Amino acid sequence: MKSKKKAMVSLKGRSLLKLSDLSDAEIVYLIDLAGRLKEMKRRRMQRNGLLRKNIAMIFEKPSTRTRSACTVAAVDEGGSVEYMDIHDLHLGKKESIRDSARVLGGMFDGIMFRGFKQETVETLARYSGIPVWNGLTDDSHPTQTLADLMTIRENFRKLRGLKVAYIGDGRNNVCISLMVGCLKSGIDFVDCTPRKLMPDLKVLRQVEAIAAAHDCSLQISHQPNLAVQNANVIYTDTWISMGEEKKLAERIKLLKPYQVTMKLMDATGNLKDRRVIFMHCLPALHNSETEVTRQTGALEVTDEVFEAPFSKVFEQSENRLHTIKAIMVATLSREELI
Repeated sequence: MKSKKKAMVSLKGRSLLKLSDLSDAEIVYLIDLAGRLKEMKRRRMQRNGLLRKNIAMIFEKPSTRTRSACTVAAVDEGGSVEYMDIHDLHLGKKESIRDSARVLGGMFDGIMFRGFKQETVETLARYSGIPVWNGLTDDSHPTQTLADLMTIRENFRKLRGLKVAYIGDGRNNVCISLMVGCLKSGIDFVDCTPRKLMPDLKVLRQVEAIAAAHDCSLQISHQPNLAVQNANVIYTDTWISMGEEKKLAERIKLLKPYQVTMKLMDATGNLKDRRVIFMHCLPALHNSETEVTRQTGALEVTDEVFEAPFSKVFEQSENRLHTIKAIMVATLSREELI
């Protein structure tokens, strides 16, 4: 019976392009595997699950967490990585993406892609013949959501029955992926955002169907104080996505009422009982130590909230390593861990 369960959730040779690619059981499997790998790393237990596996890292966008997590994850498991930014490749310029995919597929065992178009990562997966993992596109951020779910479960020992309130730009890649992941895990979700930044109708229809199938609720709100009531997780993201820097003044005016403050955390009703945490996928504009905030001050979250004991942003950041490692191991390793 045990081996049958493993076979049912096998991800060998699979790509991960968006979170909806994963079944509910596969999401749980990856979080469980990440937890096991995290504990093994803590105990300094040496593994070689990716021995002689070569990973290509194709990054159109800059990165701290995804690049670092991917590199350490592969090396921890005995693999190697080759980092290539868009200036190192002919990708889509002097060579079509499908041709580049076939070249890379003949040399590497897996590809981590971080870039703009969802179409690019899907083309790489279609033509490379090897697992391709989406480290972020304009549409989706599945590796981030797996780390988010892992962090939530570590803090509450469960997922189903909790409530997550996302505050801010309610139609970006982080919000939509988190929404899908939470609903597939039985978590009630509130997307609190200005009307101008709501998800489009097609996305809403898709996530509403997920909520109905998993017996949990999805709400769109424009009132932060009401949206956060009884929430266990307050989550926010930068107000300015990469490529939208010219919209800074417009976004500040639009989103200032959605800043996560200590007053908003208290409005959950769960702060005194320590039944609420704050999360952010990073980087966060929470103090005056960046080029942007020296001019504007804190944006999406105040420094008081970001540095509070209930802020789990750096646990969340570390879990990028463990969940990306779980994806690599699950799709490339011959060894079964759980």
